[in-house]
Amino acid sequence: MTAPVATRTLVVWCADWPVHALGYGPDEPAAVMVGSRVLAATAAARRDGVTPGMRRRDAQGRCPSLTVCVRDPAREARSFEPVVAAVAAFTPWVELSVPGTCATPTRGPSRYFGGDEALVEAVRDGVARVMPASAAGSIGVGVADGSFAARLAARSGQGGRLVPPGGTPAFLAPLPLSVLEQPDLTDVLGRLGLACLGDLAALPAADVLGRFGLPGERARRLARGFDVVPVDARPPPDDLSVAEELDPPVARIDQAAFVAKSLADRLSARLDDAGWSCLRLAVEAETEHGERLSRLWRHEGTLTPAAMAERVRWQLEGWLTVAPGGRPSGGLTRLALVPDQVVPAQGRQLGFWGGQSEAARRAARAAGRLAALVGPEAVNVVQRRGGRHPAEQFSLLAATAVDLEGRAAVTTASSVPLPSATAPPWPGRLPAPSPTVVWADADRRPAVVLDEAGVPVSVGGRGELSSAPFRVELQGRPGFRRVRAWAGPWPVEERWWDVSTRRRLARLQVVLDDDHAWLLVVEGGRWWVAAGYE
Repeated sequence: MTAPVATRTLVVWCADWPVHALGYGPDEPAAVMVGSRVLAATAAARRDGVTPGMRRRDAQGRCPSLTVCVRDPAREARSFEPVVAAVAAFTPWVELSVPGTCATPTRGPSRYFGGDEALVEAVRDGVARVMPASAAGSIGVGVADGSFAARLAARSGQGGRLVPPGGTPAFLAPLPLSVLEQPDLTDVLGRLGLACLGDLAALPAADVLGRFGLPGERARRLARGFDVVPVDARPPPDDLSVAEELDPPVARIDQAAFVAKSLADRLSARLDDAGWSCLRLAVEAETEHGERLSRLWRHEGTLTPAAMAERVRWQLEGWLTVAPGGRPSGGLTRLALVPDQVVPAQGRQLGFWGGQSEAARRAARAAGRLAALVGPEAVNVVQRRGGRHPAEQFSLLAATAVDLEGRAAVTTASSVPLPSATAPPWPGRLPAPSPTVVWADADRRPAVVLDEAGVPVSVGGRGELSSAPFRVELQGRPGFRRVRAWAGPWPVEERWWDVSTRRRLARLQVVLDDDHAWLLVVEGGRWWVAAGYE
């Protein structure tokens, strides 16, 4: 069960922070992808029709000169630290959920600066002084009753919006249901005739709860302007914090991150023993010159040990790699993790068939330890992404971005869901079964394909073979092998509108007399071995 809360809140939000953190300016067409979908895009890319959630091929179709980038969460957190420090100069109670957005209650700061309007102007000026040039003009500052409405206020208009006290329901009422970021629920509500948050807020609570359960009632409370937190959320009953004295002082990220991972495991064990789960975590540090640093991090759900270690590493990188004028004057001598808000642990229900297992938990813990040692970007797992070519079907994803026990992609308020294993096939994709051994284009091996008369086989402009393949020679396997069976060809023409990246090829499956099956590709008049079947 949840309870409504509406605390006057200020939110600082940077539009498309994942792409700005990589250094791309508003006039450069660039986009950051998660899987095969757009997460963030520059203003130049948006002018060409590129929007978050769009598939990669659609984005490149609308903007042929688009630069596609891979997301770097650690760099996003590092780059956002000066912004958080600028906000912390006005109030120390700054809370982060994802890099690019931070929030703080306004009750004390507004009284000190003479009202919300004066506070907003002061925060906006302070943030503008530390913003990178590539993100100039992309900052929004919003104030409203509740963090949900404040986030939407920060994203509305040029530079954000100040919603007067008591005006939050009227501000939310005309907004579309999509701002709830619950696509399954909002799709059903839309088919029932609800068009905006005001329509949802006007429904009786009992009817919404009876028809849609707790997710529906939670959405209704957000539509009415309340934040939704668990009723059993509370400060820790006892001192559950963990700390480590660092002697000698630590100034390197990898050393501090190793300590952070150990602290996260210890804190998780303490919480498990006490029957609690952590909603909000305070990361605290002290330097050899007596400086004290502290940041609050909140997660959409409860913080797992891997999520704690990841956010602590982000924060350490932000503290230790900012500009010389903003970083600590000495090495860290103490690091502490303090659970700031907890809820009773609900436990995990294991399935009879498959489900979570001890082996999956061991693998997750091992990946977490490795990520703490060598960095989150160095430990990867395979993730299905989709594509026409075998080498595009899967990609490597940072292990810290995946629930290794449940094999479910971690999503946040700003993330984009990855394609599932049951996603429909791409047009032009090879028929099942998929190859088991796939080479990247740079590693594929040459091949020679001849017909029965010894004439090289080619593929014409209409996608037809010049003659039936009879013999094949593969690099690394001397001598010709006779073709026992073959299928295809399957022609593919991609990005025909872009001279620099367009591609035209055809694929052919063959089974040779040694019982090996191969996928051959002809491109530019030459045959290559692209994949093998085992």
